[in-house]
Amino acid sequence: DLKTEMNQARLEEEDAQEDYEQLMKDSAEKRASDSKTISEQEGQLAEANSDLAAAKDDLSANSKTTQETHEYTQDLHKSCDFLLDNYDTRKSARDEELEALDKAKAVLSGADVSLLQTRPARARKFMA
Repeated sequence: DLKTEMNQARLEEEDAQEDYEQLMKDSAEKRASDSKTISEQEGQLAEANSDLAAAKDDLSANSKTTQETHEYTQDLHKSCDFLLDNYDTRKSARDEELEALDKAKAVLSGADVSLLQTRPARARKFMA
């Protein structure tokens, strides 16, 4: 009776020892696996942070380029508005200059300016 109890206790102890050893082996494997996963994730995090920094730099550069383009567009718009607003004035000045050049050519050709009849710029343009 005592021998069977001792054998049974020894077998239970051996089973418990095997279970403990298996648990320790599984725990070591899990720690190794978790450690590897952590290392991989730290590498991915470092890469993601690097990508983020590069994206921020690109955003900054693109924002600056966009701002410069916007300023250029505004300046160009102002220039075009100036040309449109002053078109009639510039056209009138050009017509007067052409008329003055016609008179100058006539004078150089020997014509008497006092006898020249000038026609309005509008009629001259129509007839030309």
